[in-house]
Amino acid sequence: MKAPVVLAIDAMSGDHGHETIVDAALLALAAHPELQMILVGDEPTLLRDLGARGRAGEARLRIRHASEVVGMDESPAKALRSKKDSSMRVAIDLVKQGVAHAAVSAGNTGALMATAKFVLKTLPGIDRPAIISAIPSINGHVHMLDLGANAECSAEQLLQFAVMGSALVTATLGIERPKVGLLNIGEEEIKGNEVIKQAAQLLQASSLNYIGFVEGDGIFLRDIDVVVCDGFAGNIALKTGEGVARLIYHFIRQEFTRSIFTRFAALMALPALKALGRRMDPRNYNGASFVGLNGIVIKSHGSADTQAFAAAIRVAVREVENAVPARITRLLAEALPAAPVAAVKG
Repeated sequence: MKAPVVLAIDAMSGDHGHETIVDAALLALAAHPELQMILVGDEPTLLRDLGARGRAGEARLRIRHASEVVGMDESPAKALRSKKDSSMRVAIDLVKQGVAHAAVSAGNTGALMATAKFVLKTLPGIDRPAIISAIPSINGHVHMLDLGANAECSAEQLLQFAVMGSALVTATLGIERPKVGLLNIGEEEIKGNEVIKQAAQLLQASSLNYIGFVEGDGIFLRDIDVVVCDGFAGNIALKTGEGVARLIYHFIRQEFTRSIFTRFAALMALPALKALGRRMDPRNYNGASFVGLNGIVIKSHGSADTQAFAAAIRVAVREVENAVPARITRLLAEALPAAPVAAVKG
C-alpha cells in the first residue's frame, strides 16, 4: 500500500462555495485510498456539510477551524498582512509545519501566491515561483509556465522556469529528458527581444533538452513537453486557447442545430463528439502548480465545479508522491552547477 498523502484543503475558496469543495474532497477520497485530508475553514459549516452527506465521521477527513476568508478581489498585501487566520493561510501553514504534504485552494491567485511565498519561501537557486499547468495538445498535453505569476522576467528566471518545468514533467510523467521550448514570435534565431535571445543562450548551455523557439501555434501542435515564457505572454496564450476551444464548441453546436438534417448528423456523430468533449474538457486539466516553493501548493480555477476541484486534488497527490520540490532542487544543481542546493521537503 502507498504511503499516506495528507492534503490541506482551503474549503472556503472558489466561486461555488464550500459545498462544492466538500463534494470534491469526498470524490477524491473514494479515488485515492492512500489520501487523507484536512478541510480548513469554518468548522460548524463544514461539519454541517459532512453531516448532510452522511460523512460526519469520515476517518480520513478532519477539520481545522479558520475564522477568516480571503475574498477573490482582496489585495494580496491585505490578505497577507491582516488575515493570518484565513482558510488559505492556515492551509499553507499546515504545509510549513509538516502536518500536510500539500495545500489546495481555489482562492485569489495573487493572495495565494503571496502567502505561499511568504510562508514556504522559495527553493535554493530559484528567484521567483511560477505557475505551471498542463494544456491539451496534439500529442496529449504540454506543460506551460509561467501562466501569470511574473509579468516580466529576466533570462536567468526563464532558465529557472525551464528547470522547474522539466523536473515536474520528469517526476509526474516519467519522461527522463523532456523537450523544452521557449515561446517566441518566430523560430529563427534572430527573432525575439534581448531577454528571449539571452534565455535561449542559457538554455542551450544547460543540461536541459532544449529544442529551440516555439511559436504560439506550436504550443498545441508541436511535439514538445514544456513551453517556457513570462507570465504576461503565458496568461494571454492560455486564455486565448481556452477562448478558441469555446468558440469551436459554439460553432459545432450552431452547425449541428441548423436543420433537421444536421440534427440527425449530430445524433450519428454523438459518440465522437462526446469523446472530443472529454479530451478538451478544461475540468480535466484543472490544477496549476506553484513551482519553485519549498512545499507544494496547487491552485484550482475559482470557477471549478466538483469534478474540476477533484482534478486539482489529483494533481496535488501526484506531486506529493513524486517529491516534486526535491526533484527540482536536484535538477537545478545539474543544470546550474553553481546554484546553492539544500535539503528540502519532498
